[in-house]
Amino acid sequence: MRIIIYLCVLCIASPAWAKARSVEQTLDALHTSASTADAELYFDLYTENAKFIGTDAGENWSISEFKQYAMPYFSKGKGWTYTPVSREVFYSQDQQVAWFMEILSNASYGITRGTGVLEKVEGEWKIAQYHLTIPIPNAMAKSVAAQIEKMAATKVHN
Repeated sequence: MRIIIYLCVLCIASPAWAKARSVEQTLDALHTSASTADAELYFDLYTENAKFIGTDAGENWSISEFKQYAMPYFSKGKGWTYTPVSREVFYSQDQQVAWFMEILSNASYGITRGTGVLEKVEGEWKIAQYHLTIPIPNAMAKSVAAQIEKMAATKVHN
């Protein structure tokens, strides 16, 4: 029994093991590091040319633009907490690309959805695109669309 525990400790402590995290572990690390405002880990999980697409139509950021947005919050120890409720992951035939859809829970926004793409970079899963949305029930879609249109028209005239 001691040998098994020792081997498990070695695996966890090994840098090679850390690079071998699964897609699910990478996404879990993303949410944990955002919640704890761990900017170093959070941004290390993305590819160099990643895109982050937020809930607002104007939030279509390169990872460097998103980092500029997020760092003032992270530097104050403030992050954001989205708790995974469910997740589906799919893989390309060569196992080098994965895409996912997850349902998340957030204290301010309720149920949200994250979708995106990961790719293997030097054996490590990295997020190439993350898209956060607020699913709108069909029964509310016309009302929400009208509110967005009204707000956009107001911005044009101001």
